Amino acid sequence: MRRLFDDELAELDADFTEMGMLVSGVIRRAVDAFLERDAAAAQQIIDEDHKINEREIALEKKTFEMIALYQPVTSDLREIVTILKAVSDLERAGDHARNIAHSTIKMGQKQKVSELEQLMAKMGQMTTQTVEDVITAYVNKDDHEARSLADVDRQLDHLNHQVRSESYKDMRQDATFETGASIYLNVAQDLSRIGDYVTNVCEWIIYLRSGQIVELNSASEGTES
Repeated sequence: MRRLFDDELAELDADFTEMGMLVSGVIRRAVDAFLERDAAAAQQIIDEDHKINEREIALEKKTFEMIALYQPVTSDLREIVTILKAVSDLERAGDHARNIAHSTIKMGQKQKVSELEQLMAKMGQMTTQTVEDVITAYVNKDDHEARSLADVDRQLDHLNHQVRSESYKDMRQDATFETGASIYLNVAQDLSRIGDYVTNVCEWIIYLRSGQIVELNSASEGTES
């Protein structure tokens, strides 16, 4: 029985990691599509969004089945609970990648604003990297790295505020920029929210290692745990 449980737990772990890599890749593609104004790539992200949702449902179903069948305790239970909780955060991060894809299509070929483009590129790179890093932290069960990633979330919040300030300034100078500015604001907010969900995953990694439920970046606006 123990060997069967270990095999299923290893499979569950691998499936969660695979979903994390899928979400990470989608976020990177969404950022690239927005920066390059690639509507075709954005539409493909939207069309494939169901794949992430299906993986979430399958993983949740598997965790419930394992809890009911094996009634695991201590570290085994913590690993299953971590996956059950973190998979929802990954799916929501994927939703924000889909939102960015929708924004890309809405933006069309509107003129790029250099200052905002630089901020968005920086936010996009930071966001995609932190998603990749949190998956690595999960694979390595590295709670120290998980704690350090919370600093990136704070940096993303700061960049989000910069985008907001720059957008409002540009709107005051050019009223016709209102639509474009609103799209920049939406994408920046989506990237910031992805950072919030990464922080949630970090909290579950810490729980996995220590059994303690912690709250990182509790003062961060909009963070959900």
